[in-house]
Amino acid sequence: MIEALIEYGLFVAKTLTWVLAIALLLVLVMRSRHSDSTDDDDDGSRLDVVDLNDRYAQMAAIIKAATLPPKVAKKAFKAERKAEKARAKADEPDKRRLFVIDFHGDLMASEVGTLREVISALLMTASAEDEVLLRLENSGGAVHEHGLAASQLLRLRTAGIPLTVAVDKVAASGGYLMACVANRILAAPFAVVGSIGVLAEMPNFHRLLQQKGVDFELHTAGEHKRTLTLFGENTDEGRAKLREQLEETHGQFKSFIATYRPELDLSKVATGEYWHGEQALGLGLVDAVQTSDDYLLSIRDEANIYKVRYRARKRALQRLLGAVSGEDIHGGARSLTALAGLLWRRVGRGILNQGRG
Repeated sequence: MIEALIEYGLFVAKTLTWVLAIALLLVLVMRSRHSDSTDDDDDGSRLDVVDLNDRYAQMAAIIKAATLPPKVAKKAFKAERKAEKARAKADEPDKRRLFVIDFHGDLMASEVGTLREVISALLMTASAEDEVLLRLENSGGAVHEHGLAASQLLRLRTAGIPLTVAVDKVAASGGYLMACVANRILAAPFAVVGSIGVLAEMPNFHRLLQQKGVDFELHTAGEHKRTLTLFGENTDEGRAKLREQLEETHGQFKSFIATYRPELDLSKVATGEYWHGEQALGLGLVDAVQTSDDYLLSIRDEANIYKVRYRARKRALQRLLGAVSGEDIHGGARSLTALAGLLWRRVGRGILNQGRG
């Protein structure tokens, strides 16, 4: 009898949990739409600026305090403060500024939106005496998205603001399309650079559908509206047209690179191959073999270094669902399940604990 009551209680609790979860989500959706519509003029996005010189100084101070004898450390700190006061009093010209931007690429170059905001802000403040360092990590992807990202970087070069790109891991294909815009390219010794080529690939399920007796129809207007398809029967004419389009895109890719790195022998480097740092330097794909960290440390005495990051505001519902699932959410189905599951686990656990008592 008790077991039957417990099972019935669990059933009721589960049903109520789903009802409450759905009702809660509906309320949140409505409130989110209202708040988002009223916050269009002030969407909560912000630009963060971090003084990296101060960060480096703090890190060094921590190491000194932890490793030097107290008297030696105290003497060193006193000497540094004295030197800082002397520099502050001296009538010296201001240091140039170095602005650091990070770009982590994906197939659709999804960070291009934040990149354009940062660059717009820098164009209103930076000058030809300053410098922008882009720490780039990008394996390539969609042509149009990476072309837009490269165009954003081109805005800096067009304005006469020196641009350096540092590749610590990879700048391949669309990633190199972005990098080649820079006045100077740095690469770590084992960074992957190159892959100047274009590809298209897809499976075709036509024969499988035929075996299962499934017909597939595709209707188009325009001779080359669709070249190859996933489910229809592909033709040699369609394959030839796709290869022609790939060659045209490859030609545009090479032309763009030649504009900003005219010394490159494209017959050697535009083959789709990739190279590591030292090899890339020998081919002229990069200008120096150096990590971004070494570059920043080498100029910190002569430049004020600032890391700049744009944080876009997320919708209210996205923030809630992202917190529930423990990750950033761009679609709702998985998040609805996560929220309902979380509520069910909590309620169900409480009922089981009561039943065991």
